[in-house]
Amino acid sequence: MSEKLSSLKKEILEKTREYQRQRKLEERGFDKSMPRVPVSGKVFDGDDVSSLVDASLEFWLTAGKFADKFEAKLSATMGLKHALMVNSGSSANLVALSALMCSSLGSARIRRNDEVITSATSFPTTVNPIIQNGLVPVFIDIELENCNPDISSVEGAITERTKAVMLAHTLGNPFDAVRLERICNKHNLYLIEDCCDALGATINGKSVGTFGDFATLSFYPAHHITTGEGGAVLTDDDALKRAAESMRDWGRDCWCKPGCDNTCGKRFGWSFPNLPEGYDHKYIYSNIGYNLKGTDMQAAVGITQLDKLPEFVQARRNNFGFYFSFFKKFEKFFIMPNVIDGANASPFGYLVNIKEGAPFARKEIVTFLEKNGIATRMLFGGNIARQPAYADSNYRAFGNLKNADHAMRNAFWIGVYPGITHEMLEYVAETLERFLAKY
Repeated sequence: MSEKLSSLKKEILEKTREYQRQRKLEERGFDKSMPRVPVSGKVFDGDDVSSLVDASLEFWLTAGKFADKFEAKLSATMGLKHALMVNSGSSANLVALSALMCSSLGSARIRRNDEVITSATSFPTTVNPIIQNGLVPVFIDIELENCNPDISSVEGAITERTKAVMLAHTLGNPFDAVRLERICNKHNLYLIEDCCDALGATINGKSVGTFGDFATLSFYPAHHITTGEGGAVLTDDDALKRAAESMRDWGRDCWCKPGCDNTCGKRFGWSFPNLPEGYDHKYIYSNIGYNLKGTDMQAAVGITQLDKLPEFVQARRNNFGFYFSFFKKFEKFFIMPNVIDGANASPFGYLVNIKEGAPFARKEIVTFLEKNGIATRMLFGGNIARQPAYADSNYRAFGNLKNADHAMRNAFWIGVYPGITHEMLEYVAETLERFLAKY
């Protein structure tokens, strides 16, 4: 880059930071006369915007050097060897599960009609890849205290057809992954940890996502860091990394990065049955894959967002703690969330779970909060087996899923993301106090 271009770029990036600083100064604070307390949102600064502009100036519109840097930084943050950026957390789940069906895994691969154990209160895109791959989801129930999957149900749900377990850490609160890892090892099952809501959570000081064969993450604006759209698949296993990379990159056999050729040194020297000898390795497909790559501009934001992860997680914990102290005063109405021994949650939201027999219904309290500018969300699809999309799907339920049904009737959550100020927290508490004073 010439001296003139370098100087221009430096000026552009500094002006970008200055613009963002001024924009922050002009933002309105919380206004009780027109209150709005979101459940989630992106939190960013001038460094994030400057990094995005930096990548846009390169105009490398697919994955490149920024993606390489982000993947390396993310794998170091998570404590895993490999991180593959994808275009969403949903795609991360699709890539991870699909990779387990790759022919390169030989006799260890999962095959159509095999069973995958998952939670009845999963987000749809934790369940959908199971069905989309011709596998059978086996729904287990949840624990009422935290709406996490009931790990004690896993062994009972295993049959000779069971080949994997795919579970999410609900709202950033870790399930007992230590126990689940032991169960999966005992029965020779793959374990995919959906950590899309749980980046930064730990068990015994070890990051969630490091107990299974794959971890998945989402960087949608609602999540712990954001790249806009975006996600990642992580693993310590070299063979699983290659399988996931192939599924992400069209199903190709080649592992060259975009814009690169002949990384293997024998691009025209491969031999495959039914293909002409020496067919171009860049166009040999060993899997039925997708194009689910992220872009450099997404990655550029992720690089600077990762620097803020510790403060983001701490803010979430602080906000969660405020709500926990508030709801503790009304414990007669609510099931209080708990955290397993040794775990440190990275809260995605605060779970509000109304006890059976409470003098009010969820609809009443949710309607009251929404009318007063406080956003709420259901626990995703509740008991997902009852959702219309799955009415004709081939699935199996282990037990009666009564706790999932309870959550579908009685649970919701409110936001704890770092953009929520103390003034907002106090307003939510005052509003809830007005509602609960009637009882």
